[in-house]
Amino acid sequence: MNQEIEKITARINALYKKKQESGLTEAEEAERKELHKKFLENFRAGFRQQVEDLVIVNKDGKEVTSEKVKKIQRERGLRKD
Repeated sequence: MNQEIEKITARINALYKKKQESGLTEAEEAERKELHKKFLENFRAGFRQQVEDLVIVNKDGKEVTSEKVKKIQRERGLRKD
């Protein structure tokens, strides 16, 4: 986890705790929503990266990676076939 995401996560957690204890101001609620949006964008980008890097092999040892993923891997220079 990089430092930016750690800071975002820490701030989201601090705002959550404050919300539970005493509530948030409108500015804090807007900040929470923006931080949550950034967190999800980063999570989705990381997840997409992992999926695009996958190579799926069946139990017989034959590669069965989808053509869509193979195309993306070729475009990124990860495949030579």
